[in-house]
Amino acid sequence: MLKNILAEATSPYLLQHADNPVAWQAWNEATLGYAREHDRPILLSIGYAACHWCHVMAHESFADADTAKLMNRFFVNIKVDREERPDLDRVYQLAHQMIAGRGGGWPLTVFIDPQTQVPFFSGTYFPDHARYGLPAFTELLTRVEQYYRQQKKEIASQRQELLALLNADSHSGTGKGALDSAPLDMARHQLAHAYDRKHGGFGGAPKFPQPGHIERLLHHWHHGRQQGYEDAEALQMALRTLDAMANGGIYDHLAGGFFRYSVDAEWAIPHFEKMLYDNGQLLALYAQAWAISRRPLYRRIVNETVAWMVAEMMDSTGAFCASLDADSEGIEGRYYVWRPEWLEEQLAKPVALLFCRAYGLDKAENFAADWHLQRSLSSAQLATEVGLSEADVEAELIAARQSLLTLRRQRIAPARDDKLLAGWNALAIRGLAIAARHCPSDELLQIARGALHAVRCHHFIDHRLRVSWRQGKAPQDAFLDDHVYLIDALLEMSQLDWQADDMHFAIELADQVKERFRDRQQGGFFLTANDHESLIHRPRALVDDALPAAYGVATRVFGRLAILFPERGYGMVAEQALAAAADEMREMPYAHHSLLCALEEQLRPVELLVIRATADELAAWRAAALMDYAPQRLVFALTD
Repeated sequence: MLKNILAEATSPYLLQHADNPVAWQAWNEATLGYAREHDRPILLSIGYAACHWCHVMAHESFADADTAKLMNRFFVNIKVDREERPDLDRVYQLAHQMIAGRGGGWPLTVFIDPQTQVPFFSGTYFPDHARYGLPAFTELLTRVEQYYRQQKKEIASQRQELLALLNADSHSGTGKGALDSAPLDMARHQLAHAYDRKHGGFGGAPKFPQPGHIERLLHHWHHGRQQGYEDAEALQMALRTLDAMANGGIYDHLAGGFFRYSVDAEWAIPHFEKMLYDNGQLLALYAQAWAISRRPLYRRIVNETVAWMVAEMMDSTGAFCASLDADSEGIEGRYYVWRPEWLEEQLAKPVALLFCRAYGLDKAENFAADWHLQRSLSSAQLATEVGLSEADVEAELIAARQSLLTLRRQRIAPARDDKLLAGWNALAIRGLAIAARHCPSDELLQIARGALHAVRCHHFIDHRLRVSWRQGKAPQDAFLDDHVYLIDALLEMSQLDWQADDMHFAIELADQVKERFRDRQQGGFFLTANDHESLIHRPRALVDDALPAAYGVATRVFGRLAILFPERGYGMVAEQALAAAADEMREMPYAHHSLLCALEEQLRPVELLVIRATADELAAWRAAALMDYAPQRLVFALTD
C-alpha cells in the first residue's frame, strides 16, 4: 500500500501536497518499477509553487478524500515540481501538445503507460465538477482507467505514432546552406506584424513580457545605426512596450518588480505570481533602454526592481528565491488590490485624490469589486490639472506609494517559494551586472557578486552544478540552461569586475557542456546530460519561451568564449550548433531570438576591447567603454 511520501521532499511545491490524502510518489526508478510490476497507469501531475490553477486543483481534488480514493485505487500518482525537473516538464508538455493538439500549461495532468512511460491521455486543469467544457476529475479518472484496461491495442498504436513524432522533433534539420542575415531581417518583419500598435507588446491576451522580442528589436535598431541608418520603428516598438509594461498593472507600482503576465491585451490586470526569471531579464532590458534613451522612467524601474529583489526575494545566502505566489488567503491578487476609501484612511485627502487620479482609482473597479493599480496619468498631466510643478507631483506620489506599501505589508503576504534555482539566479546576476554597467553602482555590483558567491557555494558540489538548493540539500544535477545561463552571467560579471576565478569557473562549466550536453552526431545541444536518466525523448531547447532557449544561449556563449580562448575548440562547437539549427531559424526566425543572437555574432563579429591601466585610471576607462548600449561589444578591464 503506497503512502504519500512528499514530506521527505525539499521543494516547497511538493511540500504543499504532503498532507494530501493522495499517495503521492516521487519520480524515480522505485516508483516506476512499482507501476510496471503492478500494471497500474501513472498519473503524473506537474506544477509549481506559485501556480494559481495548481492551487485550485489541489483544493478541489487532491485534498478531497473521495477523489484521492479513486486516484490511489486506479493509479500510481507522481507529483513533480517543474522547476526542479524541467526535463520531465518539457517532455510531457510536448507529448501533451501532440496528443491534445493544443498548448499545455500547469497543472499538467498526464496519464502514462507504466510499461513504456509513454502517455496515452493528458490535459491541464480539471475541475471537481463538470464545467468550462471539461469533465469532472472523478469522472475522468474512471473513464481513463477503463480506457487503459480495455483499449490496449489502441494505446499501443497511439504510442508508436507519438514516439515517431517525438523522434522527428528530436532531430535537427539538415543544416544545408550557409546561414546569412535573412533570418535576422525576417524576425524584424515578423515582430512588426505581431506588434500591438495600440497597447504595445506582441499578440493579444494573455500578454507576456517576451523579453527576447524586445531585445531583438533593440539589436536590430543598434545594427542599423552602425550601418548608417536609423530604424526608428524598431526602437519605438521596443520602448513603447517597455513604457506600457512599466505603467500597466503587470508592474507592482508599490514594491517594484513585474508579475508574470497580463490576462488582457492592455497590460491592466496581471496573473499575480512574480517570478525571478522574468525580473532578471526585464531588469537587464530596462537598464539597456536607459542607456539608449535616458528616460527617467527606465532608471526608476531598474532601481525599484532591484529594491524588490533585495527586500522580498533575497535569502540569507545572498541568492534569490524562485517566486511569489499569485494567491494570498486563498484568493488570487488579494494582497495587491485597493479601494479608494482605504486610501482616504491612510493619506491626506488631497494626496488620496491625486493618487486615485494617477493610478486609476477614479475609474470603475477593474478587479472584481476592487482596484488594481496601473498608472493612468503622468506627473506632467497631473501637474497641469492640480496647479503644482511636475517635481512636486512626483514627490507627493513617491511618498504616497511608500505609505501604502507600508500599509500593504501589514496584510498576509503571498507565500514565497524559497528554493534557490541556479539558472534563475544566473539570469538575475546577469540582469544585475547589466544594470550596474549602465547605471553605475557599487551596490548593484555587490548584490550581483553576493548572489554569484551563493550559487558557487551551494549549487556547485563536487564539480557538478545542481538545479536547486534548499535547506542544505541540492539533490538534482543541473541541466543545459543552468550551465549556460551561468556562463553568460559570468561573462557579464567579468566585464564589470574582472576576477580570473570567474573566468576559470566559466571555462569549467563550458567544458562540461561540451562533454556532457553536446550532440556529437548532428551538432548542437540537448537539455539533459549524457549521463542523465533515459526518458522517452531527449529534448532540445531551441525555441525561446518565458526563458531564453538554452540551445541558443549555449551557442552564443560558446562563440564568445571562442574569441577569448580560440585554442579550446569552442568556435567549432558554436558553428556546428548553428548549422544544426539552420532549418529551424529559417522556418520561424522570431521564435529563436537566442539563436539569432548567436547567428548575429557569427555574421557581425563581436568587438573585443581589453583595457589595461592603473587602478586609479581603470574605473574611468571601464565606465566609458561600458555605459553605452553596445550588445556586441566585450570589454575586459585589467589592472597593470
